[in-house]
Amino acid sequence: MDAARLIPGRILARVRSRGRASSRFFGRDRSSDRFRVPLRIPDRAEYLRRWSALHSGLEPSLLVRGWLSLCYVIARPLAVIGLAPIVVTAAALLVAGSVPVFAALGGGWLWLAAVVTVLSGLLDNLDGALAALRERATGFGAVADALADRLADTAYLLALWLLGAPGWLVGVGAGLTFLQEYMRARAAGLDVDEVGVVTVWERPTRVILVTFLLLGCAIQPEVADRIAVAGAAVAVAFSVAGIGQLLRFLRQALR
Repeated sequence: MDAARLIPGRILARVRSRGRASSRFFGRDRSSDRFRVPLRIPDRAEYLRRWSALHSGLEPSLLVRGWLSLCYVIARPLAVIGLAPIVVTAAALLVAGSVPVFAALGGGWLWLAAVVTVLSGLLDNLDGALAALRERATGFGAVADALADRLADTAYLLALWLLGAPGWLVGVGAGLTFLQEYMRARAAGLDVDEVGVVTVWERPTRVILVTFLLLGCAIQPEVADRIAVAGAAVAVAFSVAGIGQLLRFLRQALR
């Protein structure tokens, strides 16, 4: 006998509805698989073209192309199984949030803090790679990614404060970092190409700086507070330089 006939209609409908909802959360609606053409995952060259199109036609440098190729290798199997980019964005935020936790524990945990900092930077790029591979780039995804990036920046600077950097210095660094990103977003709202300038204080720079600072604190824990102070000061200096670069570019672009 058909098992479905033994289940009351309302209960069966709820089970099927929940199954479809959970499938959509992971980026795949199984109820329509029989009617849908299988997703074709592009090759690396096509992925780089899509990335360029999503970034206002920017041609990646050799270094960026290598990084994007690594992201492609990792993101491709995730795209095959239908993982939604927003899931990777959430994972990147959770990983970044663990950085100050491990920094606060000190000792050998600082090595792990450095590792998860790098991992958070990688995940931060994977959601964009998935969106490009699956052609799932959306406005909400862009907003969620930007919010996750700012929270991750906060987590990195919080780790420096926990290691001994003065609160006021960390606060200045955070404020200037957010100011740079606000200027970029405001300019994009005025139809200015937001990738028209790459400053010295972009997300990769922040990840690299914090990673090396954490490694330095792990190697020389007796001077971890001095390393944290120096790192926060460098963050402030880079923020000021980045804002200056962006202002110079916007002055020309908004004439």
